Amino acid sequence: MLHYLLNFLFPQRCAACDASMPIDAKRRVCAPCLATIEPPRPPLCAICGASLHTGEAERCSHCHTVPPAFDSVRAITRYRTGGADFARDGSGTVAALLRRHKYGLDQSLGRALAEYLDAAPPIDAGAYDVVIPVPLHRSRLRWRGFNQAALLGAALARRLKCPLDAATLARVRSTPPQTARDRTQRARNVSNAFAVRRPARVAGRRILLVDDVMTTGATADECARVLRAAGARRVDVLTLARVS
Repeated sequence: MLHYLLNFLFPQRCAACDASMPIDAKRRVCAPCLATIEPPRPPLCAICGASLHTGEAERCSHCHTVPPAFDSVRAITRYRTGGADFARDGSGTVAALLRRHKYGLDQSLGRALAEYLDAAPPIDAGAYDVVIPVPLHRSRLRWRGFNQAALLGAALARRLKCPLDAATLARVRSTPPQTARDRTQRARNVSNAFAVRRPARVAGRRILLVDDVMTTGATADECARVLRAAGARRVDVLTLARVS
């Protein structure tokens, strides 16, 4: 009764498009917004999940030349920025939600973004031993107050009934934002920025690494490298959005 009363007095609106939600809604994102998300378009690289160009087969040229430390990447939706033209576009609403979540410091949007996990590619619940989110440096964590990747990781771990470990992988070096950097600069920026605090927790285990956005994959690659060095058997990556 309290739930209905609160929704009557303070009508709930979609976190993505601000449309009115039914009085009995238990979600933060309306069905039309969830239905309009735009998954990455095949053909995709079998390793990093990037779009393949003409002449590339199975793997992109970068993964052929410099194989990453992770085994595979899956993305739920494309990430494209824009203004009013993207108001009802799935990639645009996710991008707007992520910006408000991370830079507007709105932790409550973590639940809304987690609802997009329902559109994730099928994941075998028994395929992984642990879910690990990409960590923030303690200085960034103090400023933001939460780790957006950890919120997504927690929601995913509940869905998969898989343990969540948000402490073993640590960001030991504060790095400038990756925005406006090319692939080489991004890789250099995050080099040696991560460490595994308790190698015994990852040795021989199959890990699902979770992040909110992937651009070139430099951060995920560096995380996977230190996890592999600590003995991880497999490292796959799931990201909410992939920049295209």
